Amino acid sequence: MLAAQAAASDVECGALAATRGAGPVQSAAVVQLAKCYSDAANFHAVIRWTPLPDVAAFEARGGDGLSILLKDNIETADMPTTAGSLALANNAPGRDAPLVTRLREAGFLILGKANLSEWANIRSNRSISGWSAVGGLTPNPYDNTRTSCGSSSGSAVAVAVGLAPVAIGTETNGSIVCPASVNGVVGFKPTVGLVSRTHIVPISHSQDTAGPIATTVHDAALVMNAIAGSDPLDAATAEADARKVDYVAALDADSLRGARIGVLRFMANNFSDDTKAAFERSLQAMRDAGAELVEITEGPDMRAIGGAQLTVLLTELKVDLNAYLASTDPEQVTTRTLADVIAFNAAEPRETVLFGQELFERAEATGGLEDPAYVTARETSLRLSGVEGIDRMMAENRVVALVSPTTSRAWTNDREDDDDGQGSASTLAAVAGYPHLTVPMGMDRGMPVGISFMAGAWQDATVLSLGYAFEQKTMARVAPPTAN
Repeated sequence: MLAAQAAASDVECGALAATRGAGPVQSAAVVQLAKCYSDAANFHAVIRWTPLPDVAAFEARGGDGLSILLKDNIETADMPTTAGSLALANNAPGRDAPLVTRLREAGFLILGKANLSEWANIRSNRSISGWSAVGGLTPNPYDNTRTSCGSSSGSAVAVAVGLAPVAIGTETNGSIVCPASVNGVVGFKPTVGLVSRTHIVPISHSQDTAGPIATTVHDAALVMNAIAGSDPLDAATAEADARKVDYVAALDADSLRGARIGVLRFMANNFSDDTKAAFERSLQAMRDAGAELVEITEGPDMRAIGGAQLTVLLTELKVDLNAYLASTDPEQVTTRTLADVIAFNAAEPRETVLFGQELFERAEATGGLEDPAYVTARETSLRLSGVEGIDRMMAENRVVALVSPTTSRAWTNDREDDDDGQGSASTLAAVAGYPHLTVPMGMDRGMPVGISFMAGAWQDATVLSLGYAFEQKTMARVAPPTAN
């Protein structure tokens, strides 16, 4: 936790800051400089900095600015992995998640662990995005009274304000694309099964995936080149080696030309006038770039998808989290099951001071993967979101991708006011397990909003390339005033 770490002196931070405009910062200074800005800005975006980064090995591999933060539900051998929970405060089994191994081998320097919405926002339906008992609250850098969304809050804010060029987030439904959108950066949720989930604190083996958050689509693609691939410990990734491509090489600034793209009008109706206007400008920019846009006014039954998804997530949470906890060191993690975590939270006032754990309690009451209610819900959610959702809309309209506003501008953290979120494009791609990219498209009353690009399974390169072409055409990102 940042408050527990010794901050660098003002003199040291000032000297380091002065180097920002005078050429490249030495690799060893990158970690300290980022810590200076994090402490000064007080965004609580980072829970922990790497204690002794292997800068020599980084430079020997040709590292040049490829520094990266990881959401603190992803294990590294040199730091604890807490998922923001005090129950996992000492969880340090000394192992790198396979995606971390891939990052290191590709020449990335791991800077530290980013804050997150505790337990990736699955503990309570009244949780506060960006808050964890370990890391505190990560606010939005454009307006600190507003949400940074979640659950990859710290990852998105850290990139937005310049603490790291790229970060890794995780998503089950919206946890990469929502914080990326409301913090004015790029976020990419890959096809489920393209990136290993081993040694990542889980919610759902059906929907969980890790993915990059960056200021540019190019940098997100660069991260994907490193982390995509099969993992024998994660059965969902069996096809990954055969499906992955060079995502950077596949980027084409002219890829919108001649592309038929479906506009999900049924998802765009409830947003503010400013967000709608930004979306219309974005659509015109795509037309100007040569895209053919097809209006799609009706979609699948989102209420039915949402109900089925909740059954799936709660059932798999109990099974998957119990399996993860069983893999940790019992001397470090005394909560060995979800039931133990529930008991821990009930006895620990710091955990429940802001909200409860009713979703945990509902998950504990589920009947397992053989329960007919779960089996039916899983079939229903996949069919409605995938076969009868994204797949059907793309086939019937003969389009290569679908677009929509990602979500509304950031809403306030005050539960009592009426400034709330106005919608989200995340559910279809999340439940189907398909790729979803958000790219900044403009501003809504001083707050950033993003546009979503989605497509079918394994169409990750197509989605990234179309988003890249849009980004190059519009250059719509506006950095927060605190960015460095």
